[in-house]
Amino acid sequence: MVSDETQAEYRPTIKDLPIDERPRERLAHAGEGALSTTELLAIILRTGVGGESVLDMATRLISRYGGLPGLARASFAELKAEKGLGPAKTAQLKAALELGRRMLLAAPEDQFIVRSPADVAQLLIAEMAHLEQEHFRVLYLNTRNRLLGIETVYVGSLNASHIRVSEVFREAIKRNCAAIIIAHNHPSGDPTPSPEDVEVTRRLVEAGKLLDIEVLDHLIIGQQRFVSLRERGLGFVE
Repeated sequence: MVSDETQAEYRPTIKDLPIDERPRERLAHAGEGALSTTELLAIILRTGVGGESVLDMATRLISRYGGLPGLARASFAELKAEKGLGPAKTAQLKAALELGRRMLLAAPEDQFIVRSPADVAQLLIAEMAHLEQEHFRVLYLNTRNRLLGIETVYVGSLNASHIRVSEVFREAIKRNCAAIIIAHNHPSGDPTPSPEDVEVTRRLVEAGKLLDIEVLDHLIIGQQRFVSLRERGLGFVE
């Protein structure tokens, strides 16, 4: 007979589940779309550790890092230090997350439609939040707000006197874009707009009107946070 204490310590593993409830088998029969994020992550991690099932491990990691965006932002060293994640599992996890990010960019016209500032932030924040220098990027959109591509135009401190309108809009003109979104990061982690940020936005919005290419927004990326200058009414005059 199993004691209450032993029962409290017992945690089922994947092998203890009925075959049709195991993540890999469910994926094969029901398709990946039927699986939860926890189950998909468990498939990547493959095995648990020290009395913790792989599903429990996946749940713990998702909770601790605030979901997939948080896991994507975490460094290799941070993840490798987690219980049950050695170099091999950490590499598998980082590779899977990077493949997901690249898929969005590989055929963005089929994959990504911008509906809100949060959509853009979700696409950019995992990478840009950890850059040590400011990167100024332009997102190119068609008339239906489908993403046509992303280009880094400047690297270094954002200075209104250094930003050339022609550089920002050159690719947009080539692609015959209807609109662009501009974004840059603050390496300090604080996305609060500076007067310089507002001035750059104002200049580009005015230039866009002359070129008939709308500047939909300017996002500033910080650590796990972002600011939309359009939402704050900074640099945009209706």
